[in-house]
Amino acid sequence: MALLLEHEFKPLPADKQIETLPFLEAVAHLPPFFDCLGTPIVYSPVKADLTGNIKKIRAVYDSNPSKFKTLQNILEVEKELHGAAWPKTGATLALMWLKRGLKFMLVLLQSISDGERDEEHPNLIRVNALKAYEIALKKYHGWMLQKLFMGSVYALPYKSDLLKALEKGKEVKEEESIEKIHQFLSRVTPILDAIYEMYTKMNAELSYKA
Repeated sequence: MALLLEHEFKPLPADKQIETLPFLEAVAHLPPFFDCLGTPIVYSPVKADLTGNIKKIRAVYDSNPSKFKTLQNILEVEKELHGAAWPKTGATLALMWLKRGLKFMLVLLQSISDGERDEEHPNLIRVNALKAYEIALKKYHGWMLQKLFMGSVYALPYKSDLLKALEKGKEVKEEESIEKIHQFLSRVTPILDAIYEMYTKMNAELSYKA
């Protein structure tokens, strides 16, 4: 899958210490995924948010690459630096929202690859998108954002069109596209799970609504 596999994520190490630079370089290729979902009024802000958070984390990393070598280092240093304002500040906050956007993307793709669908409309991806939104983003969105998203599912592309967009317009058999999604998920899911685990352990997760 051209869009998803063009830049590989490094395997998660045994100690779950994720190196900041390789992570940022890999994840920087993912925001265009949201262009494939259409509905610019909803997904352009999600893409912009993802891109903006990547830039914020990169700026912190670039300020002192040795100090911020891993994502864990970023949270630890910022916790000490910002005191009571942490974790609602700096790269810690940017990574918190970045992981939520990635979670939406991964749950959506996992749901499609698992074959979850509306049996009456098997080429629609509403079921998959709603599942991803419920799990990854809904509880962090206010009423207006929730209404906007719920309305957007009726303008989502057909599954076949989404898969073609992910292949950058190339005609590929659905089974081949699904296999590539599996490859992508097998690489990225353990990394994202480790980031969520890190936020839980460090008590850095916030539940306020955007």
